[in-house]
Amino acid sequence: MDYARSDAKDHARRHMTGIWAAALMPFTEDLRLDEDGFRENIRHWTGDLGIEGLFVAGKQGEFFSMTVEERKRTFELAVEATRGRGQTIMSCSDQNMDIVLDLARHAEHVGADYIVVHAPALHFTTAQDETLMDYYRTISEHVDIGIALWSHPDSGYLMSPELCNRLADLENVVAIKYSVPRPMYSELTTLAADRIQVSTASEDEWLDNILELDWRLYLCSSPPFLLQTAADRRMHEYTMAAFAGRADEARAVSASLDPVRAALKRTRPPEKPHAHQKYWQELLGQVGGRVRAPLLELTDDEKRITREAFEQCGLRI
Repeated sequence: MDYARSDAKDHARRHMTGIWAAALMPFTEDLRLDEDGFRENIRHWTGDLGIEGLFVAGKQGEFFSMTVEERKRTFELAVEATRGRGQTIMSCSDQNMDIVLDLARHAEHVGADYIVVHAPALHFTTAQDETLMDYYRTISEHVDIGIALWSHPDSGYLMSPELCNRLADLENVVAIKYSVPRPMYSELTTLAADRIQVSTASEDEWLDNILELDWRLYLCSSPPFLLQTAADRRMHEYTMAAFAGRADEARAVSASLDPVRAALKRTRPPEKPHAHQKYWQELLGQVGGRVRAPLLELTDDEKRITREAFEQCGLRI
């Protein structure tokens, strides 16, 4: 990080913009971190595709299958590979507060730009909002780096816009990845956009959120590197058109991606999102690699169906 704690919000408003992607982590055949493959992907994403920032070691990155030391190593690799090319936000999410803080301090130490911490699973609580206020306040008080909140259904609940608005007052809380229905994130945008960047992971809703909610940050998921190639950067194109106020042009470019979106969605087997996305990466010429348990690999037939749809979707390679 190259800003003071007191400047975290202003720094994020200036620099935490554009399209950010949630990095998948490639594993080798013997299920080790594929460090060279990860570096190669990052160079492609931030160079050829122009992705502004990377969300590292999150759910897409299979953090749940990694040791703490492996997660720290992915932070180091990402900072090294993005230097001079893009920004990083490191997932420090964990049920154990000591691990959250250990990862957060490591992210600061190696030069990450921001961290993200998702709302924890809670048990036996009756004052949920106060529990979460104390949780995020504790993290905020122990680190200087800018923090993004993350609320999603996997926690077993969703943080309300009112609670998130209170959390936005914490000095170094700079953003939220708010994986909730649109009315909720629209309300939070009205309440808290003066203090934090509000975003969600849905590429399907990104264009409308630029045009209708004046969003400037896509935080974040895998479509930025699954829907695009060096020769076909339509997500980037419609985003830039929308930022410039050229709504009709943006909508036309976005609509042209519908066959690609459909091919991705209709071929994704239930319970195999990571393996499917990694295979799609390989079809694109990126490094996909294996998934770790408890995730499942694609069958040969699932690969065939995906490959045939990929070849017919119209994405320019």
